Amino acid sequence: MKKAVILLSGGMDSAVTLRIAKKRGYKTYCLIFDYGQRHKKEIEFAKQLARKYSSEYTVLNIKLPWKKSALLDRKIKVPENRNLSTEETHIPLTYVPGRNTIFISFALSYAEAVGAKHIFIGAHARDFSGYPDCRPIYFKRFNSLIKKATKIK
Repeated sequence: MKKAVILLSGGMDSAVTLRIAKKRGYKTYCLIFDYGQRHKKEIEFAKQLARKYSSEYTVLNIKLPWKKSALLDRKIKVPENRNLSTEETHIPLTYVPGRNTIFISFALSYAEAVGAKHIFIGAHARDFSGYPDCRPIYFKRFNSLIKKATKIK
């Protein structure tokens, strides 16, 4: 059976991503991160989703002690209405430095450990204008790195 690691946050994007992977016939291994984010309820949603779709899951507790993100620093107010036109030139306050790189790196290690040849992440084009690690070029380049940095072919 083909296997995939799913980065599962508990939000809508990753929920849809998990459903797509299951619909395509993958045995799914979900990684859920507790990295000190404000919205801890998403972790519980992610666990519920993993159970609903009969997926193995692991919750990784990692510490991102630096602040400068509204998702990590309670002193910074989370913006309620995102202005996509300004995000084309400004990185949003909710950007967590290197988060996707960190998450995908863990997913890559996990994928090798369980013999999965695919990693799914619920990033989408609407975010890439503001988050540097959601741009299509980022994922294209990371895919190239994965092919050179792992034993899985």
